Amino acid sequence: MASRVTLRLWAGREFIDRVARHSPARLALAVFASVILIFTALLSLPIATANGERAEFIDALFTATSAVCVTGLTTVPTGTYWSTFGQVVILVGIKVGGLGVMTLASILGLAVSRRIGLTARLMAASETKTTKLGEVGSLVRVVVITSTSLELAIALMLMPRFLYLNESVGEAAWHSAFYAISAFNNAGFVPTAEGLVPHYQDWMLLLPIVLGMFIGSLGFPVILNIARQKRRYARWSLHAKLTVVTSLLLLFVAWVWFLAAEWANPLTLGHMAWNDKILSSLFLAAMPRSGGLSTVDINGLHEASWLITDALMFVGGGSASTAGGIKVSTLAVLMIAILAEARGDKDIDSFGRRIPSDALRQAVAVTFVGATVVLVSSLILLEITGYTLDVILFEVISAFATVGLSTGITASIPTSGQYLLVALMFIGRVGTMTLGAALALRSRRRVVRLPEERPIIG
Repeated sequence: MASRVTLRLWAGREFIDRVARHSPARLALAVFASVILIFTALLSLPIATANGERAEFIDALFTATSAVCVTGLTTVPTGTYWSTFGQVVILVGIKVGGLGVMTLASILGLAVSRRIGLTARLMAASETKTTKLGEVGSLVRVVVITSTSLELAIALMLMPRFLYLNESVGEAAWHSAFYAISAFNNAGFVPTAEGLVPHYQDWMLLLPIVLGMFIGSLGFPVILNIARQKRRYARWSLHAKLTVVTSLLLLFVAWVWFLAAEWANPLTLGHMAWNDKILSSLFLAAMPRSGGLSTVDINGLHEASWLITDALMFVGGGSASTAGGIKVSTLAVLMIAILAEARGDKDIDSFGRRIPSDALRQAVAVTFVGATVVLVSSLILLEITGYTLDVILFEVISAFATVGLSTGITASIPTSGQYLLVALMFIGRVGTMTLGAALALRSRRRVVRLPEERPIIG
């Protein structure tokens, strides 16, 4: 009997190793789906709800997917519907999703064997977008040390503020930890019913959250590169430069836009003092990058601000980060290619480096696939709900880009529409290109190149 069990375990391990070597993307999808089902089962327990009753399956599945995919959309209020146990499950799901299941597997391999094997390196490389397997070990250590250290630092900065708000030591510690982990992992969950809306004037509370969100959205490869090169900006990698510069540029442009567009809007910034408007507009500009938190009523924004928010959410954060979207490096490559074409340059250059043509093709593919997913999903939701396009588009992009901002329709969407949002969050987290690679039967190699002929463009 024991020999049969051993044989089955060995066969299962051989199968997993074979899948990981030949298609780590497929294994990533399978593990991510399995983790979501585990957290769904935990949230389905009666102890997970505040009233002690078993949660509806769609609510447990939606919340588990939103937590593991670090989104923040919810069908039930987190602070009042779930018990302390349920909120702890959600927080652990956020942490697991932020680190990445594949990275977490490599961490466990390090802890057990003090080294990372080839299979684990392939799995982690698929998750973290690392091209050199020798860097996976360093990247995994940076993921754990950086994320935990920053979350702890943010929690320590938030702790005095919650104590100042007359919370007990236990409540302050819990809220500080929850907001720190939620912010760094760009999750968008809040442990209280009112969220951050009552604290729109609190610079000491909101700035650490914005900082944690921004650093988390840069991506672990960027954090690793900056940590290695320290202050030597000239020696940063091209990816790090593109990510940081584009992120700061998007943040500044969005900040100016929201400050100007919402200045006199009585539903958002109109009733605030000028310094509070500056803080709230900064928060508005930062959160669509995938943070998902808000200090104003999103439903009260002007439609033009909704459109800008849609664009910011669709772009998202950095590659291999806790943020979603098509990624800022994708946008940067597309913009640089447009400028190169306008100047008549043969090569696509940036920061003294030439960007290969396959990077441009991948950027176009990621953008087109993402836009197609958003378009098809919006059409489906328009058919099964009675909401207008602007509201549906906002909700769809928020789910696909794993942002978590909402105009308030998530809970009222029909169950079939909520299942669609679950699928969108899953696709947005694992990545459209990872999903395509996982579904591909085999890679196509061509020995013969066909004659070149240029079609008419434009």
